Amino acid sequence: MIKINENFLKMQDSYLFSTIAKKIASYQQKHPEKEIIKLGIGDVTRPIVKSAVEAMHKAIDEIGTPQGFHGYGPEQGYDFLRKKIVEFEYQNRGIDIKEDEIFLSDGAKCDCGNIGDILSIKNKVAITDPVYPVYLDTNVMAGRTGAYKEKEGTYEGIIYMPCTAENNFVPEFPKEVPDMIYLCLPNNPTGTILTKEELAKWVQYAKENKSLILFDSAYEVFITEENVPHSIYEIEGAKEVAIEFRSFSKTAGFTGVRCAYTVVPKELKGYTENEEEVELNKLWNRRHCTKFNGVSYITQRGAEAIYSEEGQKEIKENIKYYMENAKLIRNGLQEAGFEVYGGKNAPYIWLKVPEGITSWEFFDKLLEEVGVVGTPGSGFGPSGEGYFRLTAFGTKENTIKAIERIKNWRIK
Repeated sequence: MIKINENFLKMQDSYLFSTIAKKIASYQQKHPEKEIIKLGIGDVTRPIVKSAVEAMHKAIDEIGTPQGFHGYGPEQGYDFLRKKIVEFEYQNRGIDIKEDEIFLSDGAKCDCGNIGDILSIKNKVAITDPVYPVYLDTNVMAGRTGAYKEKEGTYEGIIYMPCTAENNFVPEFPKEVPDMIYLCLPNNPTGTILTKEELAKWVQYAKENKSLILFDSAYEVFITEENVPHSIYEIEGAKEVAIEFRSFSKTAGFTGVRCAYTVVPKELKGYTENEEEVELNKLWNRRHCTKFNGVSYITQRGAEAIYSEEGQKEIKENIKYYMENAKLIRNGLQEAGFEVYGGKNAPYIWLKVPEGITSWEFFDKLLEEVGVVGTPGSGFGPSGEGYFRLTAFGTKENTIKAIERIKNWRIK
C-alpha cells in the first residue's frame, strides 16, 4: 500500500496565486471584451538586462565548442560568480562573507522551503503575519505544524507575529520562544521595513535564545532610505544566528531564467538532541550536493554580467522604473482616499480596504468593476484581512491606467 505524506492534507485547497488565476480566467471567459490590468503577482515586466543577455549568448556559443563545453558544474556555483557576489553584495558594504558561504540555486523561493531539510521537524516556527505563503506552507508540508484552524485561519504549532498599522508593521517578540524565525525585509507583502536598530534587537533575541533567523532579502535593491539594512549581516553577530536568501529575479529580470543564492555563514551552528554544536554550512552543503545539480553555466554567466559597469547601470535603471511605478501607485491611491503603506523601499503597496468589506470582496469588486487585479491581504494570513496588495512590477502605461481607473471608480 502506498502511503502519502499526510501533512499535505492539512494544506488549504489552493495556493493563493492559483486561486487568483482561476478567478481572473473565469471573469475573462465571461467578459472577453474587458481589458484586465494585473498588478497582483510580483512578476517583472522589464526585459532581462542587456548585459546579461549578451553574456548568455556568448556562453551558449562557448559551450558549443569542444574546448568551451561545460557539463556538470559545481553544485554550489562557479567561482567566477561567487567571487562577484562576495565583492559587490558584501565586501562593498564592509561585510566579511566568504565564497564558500555562498550557495547558488534556482530561486530564493525554493531555498526558503528547502532549508527545512537540514532542520528538525521538532523546531517551533515563528512567522510574521501577514506572510509570504511559502514560509508557512513548506513547514506545514514538512510536519512542523498541527491542524488548520478554520475559524482563526491559523495552524496549530505556528507562532504568529502580527504586523499591522497598529504596531507600525514591526513584529513583537513572541511570548513563546521560537527555534526558527522567518523575516522578509523589505517585506513582502506589506512593503514595509525594519531599521538597523529594530533588526539588531532580533539578532540579539536570536542569540539569547539560540534561535535561527531565516532572512529573505530578495527586495533589498529597492531600498531608498538610510538606516535600512540591505543585509542582516550588517548587524553585528548576525552571522552566528542567520541564513540569508537573495535572488536575481527582481534585480535583473531573472524570474524566468532562475538564479538565486543562499548565504550560510560558518559561524552559524545548530544543535543535536544532545545539544552538540553542528556547523549548518556543512549540512547545507551536503544537502545541496545531494539534491541539486547546480545552476546552468549559461545562467551564471548572465548573472555575473550584471556586476559589470554596464550591468550595474542597467539594473539601476530597472529599479528606478519600478520604484517610479510604486510612487505612482502610492500617490494615486492616497489621492483616491486610501490609507497606504509600503512603496518607498519595496515594489509593493499595501492598502487598507474600505470599511465593511473583506479583502476578497474588495478583490472581486476591483476585478469586476475596475478591471484591475491585486492580491487580497487575507491570503497572506489572518492579520492581512482588511488589507490589499498591489505590485509596481507592471508596465508604466498599465500602472498609470490602473490607478486612473481606481481614482475614477472611487470618485463615483
